[in-house]
Amino acid sequence: MQKLTKEVLEKYKENQVGEEKKDIIRVGMSTCGIAAGAEEVFEVLKTEAKQKNLKIEIQKCGCNGKCYAEPSVEVEVKGLPTVVYGKVNKNFAISIIDRHIINGELLNDHIYYISERNGEDK
Repeated sequence: MQKLTKEVLEKYKENQVGEEKKDIIRVGMSTCGIAAGAEEVFEVLKTEAKQKNLKIEIQKCGCNGKCYAEPSVEVEVKGLPTVVYGKVNKNFAISIIDRHIINGELLNDHIYYISERNGEDK
């Protein structure tokens, strides 16, 4: 995997110019995710996004095969690589909204996967 530098992040932003992609957060809601607390994480993300008037779609999705990292949250926003965060709890879900979505900051301590092509390899 490529090292994330300021130049790499700028490249992601340049590649997104003119694209009409929706910003999306996906929460893994398979049995493993639900057992690990994904329902609470999903509700916190929805509530925080609504309270902050963010135009981001919050979706439920299936298992991504990383059951050991549940609850998992995939974040796909313009200008940043697509990231899957693992072991997300209520407090970290709030950090995703405040720091990743609003401030454009990647939260390295919970990243389990970064897409090198910003969502194109799904």
